[in-house]
Amino acid sequence: MNLSDIQAKEIISIVDGRKLGRVVDVDINIDEGKVNYFVAETKHFFRRILGREVETKFTFANIEKIGKDVILIKL
Repeated sequence: MNLSDIQAKEIISIVDGRKLGRVVDVDINIDEGKVNYFVAETKHFFRRILGREVETKFTFANIEKIGKDVILIKL
């Protein structure tokens, strides 16, 4: 699976059903060649204006299921 495939999917929390947005960034450990975490960001314009947190970081361990259109995570 490519990063572009992951970025096209909506991230949803299975704990409370919240839509967390889409993957906008990935932190990679270059020395080990592993992904440390993904960063999902919502596209709520007003949240950005008000300065509220719009990013959610999650790891592979948080991913419960990768579907055709969504990635379900447990945080």
